[in-house]
Amino acid sequence: MSASRTVRRLVATGLAAGSVVAVVAMPASADDGHNRGRHHQSYSRVVLGSIQYDSPGRDDYSNRSLNREWVEVTNTGYRPVNLNGWTLSDRDGNRYRFDDVRLAGRATVRVHTGRGHDTRTNVYQDRRTDYVWGNYSDTATLRDDHGRTVDTKSWGRDRDHRNNDRDRDHRNNDRDHRNNDRGHRR
Repeated sequence: MSASRTVRRLVATGLAAGSVVAVVAMPASADDGHNRGRHHQSYSRVVLGSIQYDSPGRDDYSNRSLNREWVEVTNTGYRPVNLNGWTLSDRDGNRYRFDDVRLAGRATVRVHTGRGHDTRTNVYQDRRTDYVWGNYSDTATLRDDHGRTVDTKSWGRDRDHRNNDRDRDHRNNDRDHRNNDRGHRR
């Protein structure tokens, strides 16, 4: 009996030690470090989607032309996100501040450059004469209400990180745009 009691004590001690190790190790294995130093809501991820940075047709500065320039903001999570106070900006510092926009789970809102009536799926920057997005290169940055960068998307020289004054347009033609107002046709 003495041997069986010793065996039971050893087994109980081993199980207790294993439980302590499992409890201590579990949080470490659950944290893959992916979001370390970044503040994201754990239940939802908001990202920049498609960007129509070159308004189709001639850039005639009409409201119709301005509204054909847009950026999509998508909630990839299942829970809604309040975008109040969030900003969308370009490389030159042009900024749109979201006001009273609640983005449902798995939903997208399109941010147009021109004027219009805000809806659940379309909001407007209410610009009257200025295009925001560079046709040949630019960077769109989405920040939360605390000013933290949530997502960025670049194209042209901004994407390629080239330091020269030439790049390719959407038809793959080489363009020199040193004196061309960010690529917009006048």
